[in-house]
Amino acid sequence: MTIQQAQELVDSWIKTTGVRYFNELTNTAILMEEVGEVARIMSRRYGEQSFKESDKQVDLGDEMADVLFVLICLANQTGIDLTGALEKNLEKKNIRDKDRHKNNQKLF
Repeated sequence: MTIQQAQELVDSWIKTTGVRYFNELTNTAILMEEVGEVARIMSRRYGEQSFKESDKQVDLGDEMADVLFVLICLANQTGIDLTGALEKNLEKKNIRDKDRHKNNQKLF
């Protein structure tokens, strides 16, 4: 699936199953909530916190997909072509960071 296809699929789902998009501010808050759920799993799986018994069955991939879904919703609502935005962002990074990371002694 391409990013454009994902944007179209989410838009179709929202307009049929979801009825309509939540407003942009609500979706921004939902995005933060979903990112927090990913952070919670990461801090327990890879950090120093431990899982509660009720949290042991969480699915990191599913939580990341929730983040992506809401981000796509926001892109659709605000007229952002995520493919173009990502391509432009990578171009910026390639110019800005061409030698930056290679010269960072902290990475070796």
